[in-house]
Amino acid sequence: MTAYRIATPRTVLVLGSGGQKIGQSGESDQAGYQALRALKSEGIRTVLVNPNMTAVQTSEGIADATYFLPVTPEFVAKVIEKEKPDSLIALFGGRTALACALELTERGILERHNVQVLGTSLQNAEKAARRADFIRAMEAAGVPVPRSKACKTPLDTLASAAEAGYPVMVRSETPAAEEGGSVCADAEELARYCERMDSSAGGFRVEEWLGGWKEIELEILRDAMDNCVVACAMENVDPIGIHTGESIVVAPVQTLGDGEYQLLREAAFKVARELDIIGGANIRFAVDPEGSGFRVFEANPKASRSTSLASRATGIPLSWVAARVALGFSLSETENPLTGSTRLAAEPAMDYVAVKVPRWDFGKFANVDRHIGGEMRSVGEALAFGRTFEEALQKALRMADPAAPGLACHAHSFRDVKDALRNPTDLRVFAVYSALREGWTPDRIRKYAKIDRAFIAAMDRVREIEDGLRERAGAAGAGAPERERLPDRDLLLRAKRAGFSDDQVGACAKIRGDKIRSLRKEFALRPVVKQIDSVAGEFPAKSGAYYMTYNGVTDDVKPSERGSLVLGSGPYHIGSSIEYDWCLFSALRTMRGAGKHSILLNCNPEAVSSGFGAADRLYFEELTLERVLDVWEAERPEGVLLSYGGSLANALAVPLDRQKVPVLGTAPVDIDRAEDRNKFGALMDQLG
Repeated sequence: MTAYRIATPRTVLVLGSGGQKIGQSGESDQAGYQALRALKSEGIRTVLVNPNMTAVQTSEGIADATYFLPVTPEFVAKVIEKEKPDSLIALFGGRTALACALELTERGILERHNVQVLGTSLQNAEKAARRADFIRAMEAAGVPVPRSKACKTPLDTLASAAEAGYPVMVRSETPAAEEGGSVCADAEELARYCERMDSSAGGFRVEEWLGGWKEIELEILRDAMDNCVVACAMENVDPIGIHTGESIVVAPVQTLGDGEYQLLREAAFKVARELDIIGGANIRFAVDPEGSGFRVFEANPKASRSTSLASRATGIPLSWVAARVALGFSLSETENPLTGSTRLAAEPAMDYVAVKVPRWDFGKFANVDRHIGGEMRSVGEALAFGRTFEEALQKALRMADPAAPGLACHAHSFRDVKDALRNPTDLRVFAVYSALREGWTPDRIRKYAKIDRAFIAAMDRVREIEDGLRERAGAAGAGAPERERLPDRDLLLRAKRAGFSDDQVGACAKIRGDKIRSLRKEFALRPVVKQIDSVAGEFPAKSGAYYMTYNGVTDDVKPSERGSLVLGSGPYHIGSSIEYDWCLFSALRTMRGAGKHSILLNCNPEAVSSGFGAADRLYFEELTLERVLDVWEAERPEGVLLSYGGSLANALAVPLDRQKVPVLGTAPVDIDRAEDRNKFGALMDQLG
């Protein structure tokens, strides 16, 4: 293992990620914020370079000095000259920060000013990013990787692809290439790729294509003393071929046996040691669904979207931990913030299921191609918790798109279901469900969609419950009294445990959702509050993060009976990005400073405001009237604040007022007038 720390830091320069873009958004803000928290907790002076004025990390008081400058070598070098930091952290600012740090190193600026790099070395981070170097490193570690061959010219590339057999993955080995790679189905596609990419500096690499294999991600932590743990294990519902940012992701892993998982765990540790990871890393595996082996196909030794997801799924601020490890602390001496009494040398144990669903905004563009693949096009994501996959999935689908009822009762129709399964779009989960409704078997669906049978079977259980609800209503007849169309208690409980909303149940029974809520109260059915607790009850947890489920009997927490319920803005989307996260975080910070108890309801795993300790209590839940009322009844706070969550929260003002829930701040009728263009116009006419 290489030498690590050369001196105890006094002033650390932290590089941010700059402006948001697809593939690099709020996760960099929350990672950098957690790193700054960890540094300041040790009395270290922090200097931040980030031009993003909407980021939480650039707020007053977060860093000791903040420079709103581009994260480029020219500007950062001037900050180094002025502030004279002795250390630099670049692995919490995405690709932008890493590229800047590498260039500062190449120009000799860090050496000239005696600035040490904390955490995983830049050389090893670059090794993980350069395909040829990465493959050589993995072969040296004895870890299986996709078969590949380096090619100097387009003609060599075409010959190698023909020898390997199409389809193939081809990558440019030009160091400055932005594009990671492309799947080519034939020689014509490959020739177009070679023509598009500049091969003058490195040629190409033809790789074995693993399309259809399972994708497993292990988020790991490793310290300088070689302690290594899996912080979170995640499984992509979609197969290799769909970018993980485009995929539905579930934690913990659902379809591997313990023997298979242990093989991946051991391989991940080999990768971490070969790359000398100091801090965190995301290791991605392709697993043959037929059981013939696995390949490591990527290692990312910096904070990413997966880090944010893993942090929220486990309740552990992984970027905070990684920053402490970068300072030289071992995992065995780092307190687990989740318990306050244990150390982070132990691996999490989850008694719940977390499901992430991406958010796209294809509907905002005309004639857009909705097909998804190896290129990331999603603009945000939502995270839901439950005790079963189907429960969490239905909740996450509603969180990602408030217009979607969930898996059951969806309004999407497919002209050719087989084509929709074979050529996935953002609607492919609804295509799977439509195929089930048409009588397809899970094996037949898997043949085209390449989704594991276990996930398809879970969706089929949702279909069975929907059929039961519709049959109950249909048996009563169209003219039957409303009461006869309602489900009985057992059927309603089954539906709620499978993630059905009141509106979904009502749609099946052709009855309004509020009638189902009344029926639930009559049956004494209510969701219980459960803690996001990745020590599975072995030690008292104090994460302050919760979810609601019907798969339980008792609450894990007593009602607050004080403070305010603050509504978030949901997943990032076009027109609602990290500026609302800044508003929410600032409001929560002000409330804490004033000694006011705060309860946040949000579902965005990338947001700083939904991170560890931002609010006194956090509910990772749906921003719907049903769930807001559920949380209101469970917590019994003084009122609801919805002025910081954008249009999604504002839309609940009048419905909450009708339910006699106190809305704090601007009156609901005034919010309604401001949101409704006709009412607002009439008000402006009155004011002249």
